[in-house]
Amino acid sequence: MAQRINYMQQSPEFFKKMLDFSNTEQAGAIEESILHLVHIRASQINGCGFCLDMHIKQAKIHGERELRLYHLPIWRESTLFEPRERAALAWTEILTKLPEHGVPDDVYQRVREQFSEKELSDLTFSVMAINAWNRVNVAFKTVPGSADAAFGLTKAGLN
Repeated sequence: MAQRINYMQQSPEFFKKMLDFSNTEQAGAIEESILHLVHIRASQINGCGFCLDMHIKQAKIHGERELRLYHLPIWRESTLFEPRERAALAWTEILTKLPEHGVPDDVYQRVREQFSEKELSDLTFSVMAINAWNRVNVAFKTVPGSADAAFGLTKAGLN
């Protein structure tokens, strides 16, 4: 696969703002382990090879268990995820594949049982961010693994 254009070079001001936006997640109310799951699941849904590759490597570097990564597409059936993680994954899926009539109240209520208002707001911004990254990387066919050295992902040992 050949990358179409390098959006980072073509729109450096937008790229920097998106990086700043994404880096704000680290100071947010959602634990890093859940953010990794959210990023990976949205990237799977959106078919973003670049983001999927990057976030799996980041999760692995931060200690995520390999079997849980394999189970993400089947998280509903898997016994490997805690209720809070399940809620985050449900929220990620519903916001990534927005239904025609919006987010159903029952989904919101189930998620709200696991997250405070602040946490749910922060989680929503995280889902927004990964969906934006997915869209730009899918549009321009960013090559998976092409930024490993720049982002320190070679230490994941998955090359």
